[in-house]
Amino acid sequence: MMKIKRRWLVFLLLLSVFSWNIQSLAGNQKPETGSGEKRVFDGAGLFSEEKTESLESRIQAMIKEMNMDVVLVTTDDSGGKSAEQYAEDFYIDGMFGVGKDYNGALFLLDMDNRELYILPVGVMNRFLTDKRWNTILDDAYDRIINQEYDACADSFLDGVAKYYKAGIPGGQYNYDRDTGKISIYRSIRWYEAGLAVLVALFAAGITCSGVVRRYSMKKERGMARSSLMAYRADSRFQYHNNADHLINKRVTHIPIPRNNGGGGGGGGGFSSGGRSTTHSSSGRTMGGGGRKF
Repeated sequence: MMKIKRRWLVFLLLLSVFSWNIQSLAGNQKPETGSGEKRVFDGAGLFSEEKTESLESRIQAMIKEMNMDVVLVTTDDSGGKSAEQYAEDFYIDGMFGVGKDYNGALFLLDMDNRELYILPVGVMNRFLTDKRWNTILDDAYDRIINQEYDACADSFLDGVAKYYKAGIPGGQYNYDRDTGKISIYRSIRWYEAGLAVLVALFAAGITCSGVVRRYSMKKERGMARSSLMAYRADSRFQYHNNADHLINKRVTHIPIPRNNGGGGGGGGGFSSGGRSTTHSSSGRTMGGGGRKF
């Protein structure tokens, strides 16, 4: 009787520990980005309630289409932080982003520092290159200087949607401003992959057929005996003494001009149009920049 009670106690204890671990694991997991989650944070009170709802609806549709996060933030008190630091901290503390790389973008209207800031994160850096997010800031700047806050937010969303549909530009690469490391984006289109497979199959077929013909040895089998005997019959050895004598020696000197680093375009370099300047923070690859107004 005592053994049965002890077994039940051990069983209940193990069950409770297992249940606690499951709950802890569920609590520590990063929540998935889903519909209905708040993505417009109007701390500066720049948007009407109706406009906020409209922005939320549009952002949710973009998140679903791109599978990347989009966050819109306004503030009139940055707490002494720069616009860059405020945007990064907001994105990190809010656990925004999709996937293990926290892919997404945040747009900050910083009324305290009087600055617009675009923060691409993860894969979004491939789409929003330095040239592209600067173009978006050009449009947003024209709106905010006229206090057209609704249009300013729309210009950001328009730009992100536009460049996502345009795709990652050719020659795109990430440049880490802290380490100097360059990460080049490489992609293979479907027709390139198909052509490569066909070429590989054709080359493999030719090689295999050649090997089969070579090692079948149909002709060699019939000629093996006569060829071997003929070779032995006509073969003989002759030895000669040869000596090499040095007659003359000539050394030619060719002057090589030095490169003094003067002017000229950097041949073989990367295109600035496809560059995304990034850095790492809290396990995230962050890029973008700001514009004072």
